[in-house]
Amino acid sequence: MDLRKLKTLIDLVSESNVSELEITEAEGKVRIVKSSGAPVVMQQPAVAMVAAPVPVSAPAAPAADAAPAAPAGHAVKSPMVGTFYRSSSPGAKPFVEVGSAVKEGETICIIEAMKILNEIEADKSGTITQILSENGQAVEYGQPLFIIE
Repeated sequence: MDLRKLKTLIDLVSESNVSELEITEAEGKVRIVKSSGAPVVMQQPAVAMVAAPVPVSAPAAPAADAAPAAPAGHAVKSPMVGTFYRSSSPGAKPFVEVGSAVKEGETICIIEAMKILNEIEADKSGTITQILSENGQAVEYGQPLFIIE
């Protein structure tokens, strides 16, 4: 793979919410995984596997903005890495909105992981006060999705 193309892909992963990117081309496969802010590139040529960390400067973020105050209430966290969806299908009504009363065990969103749609249930009864993820956004394990009070 062209080095300039690889550098561009690394920069895109660094600056986005994407945690992994895998591209397969005729000459091999490249996988870029972001861990601790710095992407790691693993290239698999047609014959052998080569893993090499690539030093890339992490995007600068002001320290004051990086640690906002924790929201009040109970945070419902993602139990897995995947794609967050607020409704069961693209045109359907969202499971919950801000102000919705939910009961423990009620489905509040879906996380798609490896082409499997996983219903995420409220782990506490209360009222949804905040929705912390956007529809179609990639989410990480343990990332807060909702605040219930």
